[in-house]
Formats: sequence, C-alpha cells, structure tokens
Amino acid sequence: MNDEQLTRYSRHILLPQIDFAGQEKLLHSRVLVVGMGGLGSPLGMYLASSGVGHIVICDDDRVDLSNLQRQIIHRTADIGRNKVDSACDTMLAINPGIEISVVRARLAGEALAGQVRLADVVVDACDNFATRFALNEACVAEARPLVSGSVIRTEGQVTVFRADRPGGPCYRCLYKESEEAAESCAESGVLAPVAGIIASIQAVETLKILLDAGDTLAGRLLLLDALAMTWRTVRLARDPACPVCSLRSG
Repeated sequence: MNDEQLTRYSRHILLPQIDFAGQEKLLHSRVLVVGMGGLGSPLGMYLASSGVGHIVICDDDRVDLSNLQRQIIHRTADIGRNKVDSACDTMLAINPGIEISVVRARLAGEALAGQVRLADVVVDACDNFATRFALNEACVAEARPLVSGSVIRTEGQVTVFRADRPGGPCYRCLYKESEEAAESCAESGVLAPVAGIIASIQAVETLKILLDAGDTLAGRLLLLDALAMTWRTVRLARDPACPVCSLRSG
C-alpha cells in the first residue's frame, strides 16, 4: 500500500477489524454488482470509496430522467447514457485507484456463471425476479456468497445467502417462481432514501464477507418500514424441497 492509499483508507485502517491486512484484502477483492439503479448507485459508490479493488458492474439499461430521484450515481447530463458507463465515471472519480469492469447487457447462461465464478462476493441490486432467480442459481452452482436487497414504496429488505457454506438457505427458499408478478417501483413508487438505506447495509454486508468480520445477515431477513422507522428480523431456514439448493451437497 502506497502513501496515498494509507491516507485514503486511514479511517478503515484504524479499525481493528480491518487494519492494514484487511484493507489489503479489500484491494485484492473482486465484487460483482448486478444492477446500477436505486440500490446499485449508493452501493457502487461505497464499494469504490472503501477500496474494493475490482468491481464488475452489470446493467443493460440507460439513464432516464425518472431515475435521478433515487439513482444518485447518475447526473442529469448522463440521461441517455448506459448506466454502467455513467456509474463507472462516478466511481472512478471517487477512487481512481481501483478497477471497474462494465457489462452493458443482462447477464445470462455461461456469461453469468463466468462472472459469478470470478467474484468473491455477488450483490443483487436488480429490480426483477427473473434476474434474481438466475443470479441465485449461479451463486449456488458456483458456491459464491450473495448479498440480496430490494425496495418498494417506503419499505425495504436485505439479507445474505452463503452458498459458499453448507446448510443455509438460498433465495429460492424464500421466494418461489410465482412471485415473478410482483410490483415494481415504476408501478408503485419508492421513497428515494429508502434505497440508500438498504444499499448501505448491502455494502456493509459485502465488506464484512470480504473481511470475514462480524456476523453477517446470513439466515436473517432484515425488514424496514421507513414510515414507522422500525426494523423487523425474520429467521430464514433452508427449504429441504428447494429446487435449487436442496441438490447442493452438505
């Protein structure tokens, strides 16, 4: 770590849970973030500022005026640009000492499996169940930890699935294919800062996994009601009949 990095990450290095060794570990880590919208925006900025050395960002969408209410990584001048290009510029402006790879498409099949395989942690910041199910299957197949978050209206939820460790649940243990017709933010709206709250927790959980520090949300679903400003925790158990993770050894 050079002098500039020592200064940049000094507040991390002061934490006994991170120190020099932990920050070096972050600098040599690779994280895949799927979705650069309301969740991916603050998440990407925090991962970049925290010094995650290689961040792969994936989104096939372009910046729209309606995005700017909550997707804070983008600017008015970015309207019409690929979200990953806009996000990459902002993340590198925050921290030019990291590497950002952009994927301007919706990952599927072997392309998705390949990116998941290369990642130390995968973060689900997307906005549709089809992608979430595919991402979960890839993480289970490749034994990669998945940090999952979602927001709608004034509510949010976040959890961690540890496919890299035996015995825990996966996303399909929690949601079935019948959930695919659920509401979207475009139909129901979302209070802008709620996305920031959930994304910040996703960033914390990602760093904890990379650092092997603290207790993650694995096996626990954290639910936020922002209007009441209350949190609720629901315990998650593995579904022995899950069509995805029940076939996994262990």
